[in-house]
Amino acid sequence: MRLSSKDTLHLSIPFLVLSGITDARTEQGQAMIAFGPVPSRRLGRSLGINNIPPKLCSYSCVYCQVGRTIAFETGRQRFYEPERILDEVRERVRQTTELGETIDYLAFVPDGEPTLDLELGRSIEALKPLGIKIAVICNSSLIDQDEVKLALAPADWVSLKVDSTIEHVWRKIDRPHRSLKLDRILEGMLEFRDMYKGELVTETMLVSGMNDGKENMEAVAAFLSSLKPDKAYLSIPTRPPAEKRVRLPEEGALIRAHQILEKQVGKVEYLIGYEGDAFASTGDAEQDLLSITAVHPMREDAVEKLLAKSGAPRSVVENLVAEDRLIEMEYDGHRFYVRRFSKGKN
Repeated sequence: MRLSSKDTLHLSIPFLVLSGITDARTEQGQAMIAFGPVPSRRLGRSLGINNIPPKLCSYSCVYCQVGRTIAFETGRQRFYEPERILDEVRERVRQTTELGETIDYLAFVPDGEPTLDLELGRSIEALKPLGIKIAVICNSSLIDQDEVKLALAPADWVSLKVDSTIEHVWRKIDRPHRSLKLDRILEGMLEFRDMYKGELVTETMLVSGMNDGKENMEAVAAFLSSLKPDKAYLSIPTRPPAEKRVRLPEEGALIRAHQILEKQVGKVEYLIGYEGDAFASTGDAEQDLLSITAVHPMREDAVEKLLAKSGAPRSVVENLVAEDRLIEMEYDGHRFYVRRFSKGKN
C-alpha cells in the first residue's frame, strides 16, 4: 500500500487492524520481541524490546508513531514470560556481537505502554546478567501504582512523559483512558523520583497549537522543578503521527519552551533532529525491516543503508510494499516505511 503526500499524516490507522490486537510475527508465527539495535537520540544504539502486543495502551496520543490505540487498557496483564524475553534478547545480542555491532542499552520501547506488562520488573531483573544497561520509555500513566514503581526501580534509565500538567491540554494531546487521573499521575511521578536510584529523564512532545504555548510550558516547568529530572527532553513529531491535524511547532515556540524549562530545570535538550540511519542488520533484510518498522518507522535512507549491510536488493522492500506488509508514505519531506499489522500476515 502506498500513500500520497496529501495522505501523509492520516494514520488513523491504515496500518493497524481495528478489529483486534495482532502481534508482529516472524516466519514461525511467533511475536517478535527483540529488534535492532536502532539509533536513538537519547540512548546511542539501543536494542529494542517489544513487550506489549500492538497497539495496547492507556493513551492514544495524537502524535503516536504507531497510530491510534486499538485497545485501551489500564489493567496490567501477562503477555510474554520473562524467560522468553531473556532468550530472544540474548540471541539478538549474540547475533549483534558476531556482526561487530555495539549495544549501549536494552530498551523497553514497545508498540504500547510497557508498564502494562505485569512481568516487566521480572523481565528487567532477568536481563541484568547480560551486563548491558536497561532503559524503559513509558508514558507515566500507571506510575501512581506502587507495583509499577517497583517494576521500574531496577532499570538503569527511565523516561517519563510529561506533555502537559493542565487537565484539558493533557486530555487533548494524550487522549488518556477515561479512568486515568492527571493529579494522581503527577503525584506518582514525584513519589517515584524519591525512591528511584537510576537516571530519570522526562520527555515533552510539542505539537503546534496544542501544548506549545507559554501557559502550558510554564506549568510543565513548575512541575519539573519539583520532580528534578536528570534531564528534560523537548521533542517534536519527527516520524509520521497518528492524526492528520498534528503539526510541528514553530521555531519561536521551540525556543520559548526551551528557555522556560531551562530556567526551572537546568538540563534541557532538544530531540528534534533525525536519529540517524545506523540500524543493525542480522543478514536477513526482510525480517530486519519487519521487526524494526513494527515499532520504529524507518526513513528511506536508513532502509537503503540496512539493505546494503545485508547485501539485499531493493526488490526486498518493493515486494514487502506490494504484499501490503510495509506501507510507504511521505512525511515532512521524507519517505518513510512502517509495518502493517493485520491478521494472518507475517
